[in-house]
Amino acid sequence: MADTVSYRPKAGEIPTQPGVYRFRDRNRRVLYVGKAKNLRSRLSNYFQPLRSLHERTRRMVTTASSVEWTVVGTEYEALQLEYTWIKEFNPPFNVKFRDDKTYPYLAVTLGDRIPRVMITRNRNIKDARYFGPYTKVWAIRETVDLMLKAFPVRSCSDGVYRRAELTGRPCLLGDIGKCAAPCVGRITPEDHKSLAIDFASFMAGNDSGYLRDLTEKMKQAASTMDYEAAARHRDAIQALEGVLGKSAVVLPETIDADVFGIAHDELAAAVQQFIVRGGRVRGVRSWVVDKELDMDLGELVETVVQNAYDGPDAPPREILVPELPDDTAELEQWLTQRRRETPDPSAPRGRHTGRVELRTAQRGDKAALAQTVSMNAKNALVLYKTRRSSDFVARSKALNDIQDALGMDDAPLRMECYDVSHLSGTNIVASMVVFEDGLPRKDQYRRFSIPESTDDTESIYQVISRRLAYLKETPATESVAGTDETALDAEAEAALDSEGAAGADEVVEAAAERRRRKFSYPPNLLIVDGGQPQVAAAKRALDESGVTGIQLAGIAKRLEEIWLPDSDFPVILPRNSDALFLIQRLRDEAHRFAITYQRARRKRDIGTVLGEIPGLGPSRVKELLKHFGSVAQLRTASPEQIAEVRGVGPTLATAIFERLAEGGRGDTADAQPEEGQAADARS
Repeated sequence: MADTVSYRPKAGEIPTQPGVYRFRDRNRRVLYVGKAKNLRSRLSNYFQPLRSLHERTRRMVTTASSVEWTVVGTEYEALQLEYTWIKEFNPPFNVKFRDDKTYPYLAVTLGDRIPRVMITRNRNIKDARYFGPYTKVWAIRETVDLMLKAFPVRSCSDGVYRRAELTGRPCLLGDIGKCAAPCVGRITPEDHKSLAIDFASFMAGNDSGYLRDLTEKMKQAASTMDYEAAARHRDAIQALEGVLGKSAVVLPETIDADVFGIAHDELAAAVQQFIVRGGRVRGVRSWVVDKELDMDLGELVETVVQNAYDGPDAPPREILVPELPDDTAELEQWLTQRRRETPDPSAPRGRHTGRVELRTAQRGDKAALAQTVSMNAKNALVLYKTRRSSDFVARSKALNDIQDALGMDDAPLRMECYDVSHLSGTNIVASMVVFEDGLPRKDQYRRFSIPESTDDTESIYQVISRRLAYLKETPATESVAGTDETALDAEAEAALDSEGAAGADEVVEAAAERRRRKFSYPPNLLIVDGGQPQVAAAKRALDESGVTGIQLAGIAKRLEEIWLPDSDFPVILPRNSDALFLIQRLRDEAHRFAITYQRARRKRDIGTVLGEIPGLGPSRVKELLKHFGSVAQLRTASPEQIAEVRGVGPTLATAIFERLAEGGRGDTADAQPEEGQAADARS
């Protein structure tokens, strides 16, 4: 591999001022747009030796054939120019946004001579004021129905309005008091527009002021014995209170804020946005981000915020994000400019002006809300992956793409993935997960205990050797790895009660044979979590076993690249491809399964449990075990009995007693296998 790309400019040619750079391919298509405080410093990161670059960055710079830059005066100008060019060129290596659904909005067409309240999914109506997004259309209809009782704004279509003007008769809404009927002159266009502005102002969060005014009007009408007017005001108050009752109160009523939550992995990110106006959640929006190049959370936040306010929505004065980006000041300046460029005539006085601030919530109600938004983002990412995995067409394409990429004769209908987990070299365990036809087979998962190993490669070698041993012919009387001894003992005990010793032996042998058949089914593709060293260790085990017909590969987590045996270069699957998504999911499932088992082992390890208690060192742990003689006796001891041990006082004895009690409950929970899951695989 060449040390770097041929089009690398000389370091002295690149300026040190702020600016924006573009990578282009041989057809002059823009591949990537980025900004920098110091162009020379940033661009030098792309022209390091290719072997040291992140794989996705390496693919971008090798695809490109030139780089160019534009110097600007300030970092803020760089941010603006980058935003403009991304919108203009749509570079394939920049972050891609894909909204997961088309949301319904409540819109007030304040730009019209006779404004109209409407439910729409069109966000491009000129001078319209939008509220939402809402997740359900019926929720908006209920809101509009209640609001029209207090603010009888026109909600009919243009055709219905023109017909009413021609005939001089209002529609049904005008007759029942849910429209002020400007079509027949019951209200002037100016007064009707003022009514529409009040409608939008209330929806924007200025709700308490309207309720106070209506309450005062109702009392005045009642005091003058104008009971009809008082009843109208009362009905309007009840309608507005009904609208407010449908919005969750999460913050003080003076706060307008947007709260963002982001959950991401190497391939994608899920974004949740809670729109809070007047302390109430007025709308929720979610979308998915495809990550082409590797980026940290701060960079994601910057891109998410820019795209969130790309439309007609004016940003609020406060935006809560999970992490502040490096150029927070410039981003705040850009958001403030966007806020000033999108004036809102319906906003309460002072709410459409002022500087926008980016913050991270640290404590209190805002932190609790941010945690809720973050939890929703995590759930959305899991749902996105689940839906993608359940798509039969996508799974079939993924299997075929893996076959082509790895040069296999057939599609890998059965894949096994292995991962090793340990804690500083102790409690070494490994997992085997099985996917058939692109879906997990949890009943065929296995867990391995590794008594002793020098490193991860040796652990991989041991596990693969033990696994491959059962792909060869095995005598019927030989012990079976992966057998659930507890299940076999239960079956044997039941048979012993009913049929005697001979029956018990037959039951054990039959159960063992069933386990053997499951465990001896060979995979088409065997994957290990790791790069070249782990693949080499697995190949050594495969060669020594004599088993053939199995494709071997490894996936390196940091770069998401696939390594084959005896290969100097990895196989690069396209980013966001179904093939890479399936392999990543397989790897993540193996990692989760190994970690779960390793943690359960730790909880059962009394030495580990006691070692986590503050003030209890190795010598006191040894003294405790020596005093009681066994772990079982120690677990049943009372705090007073534990305090009798030399060096252990009453306070420490109570801590030991409580920790052992917690550990016992945790063991019980962790000992429950997953649905359809087998027990440990042992040699």
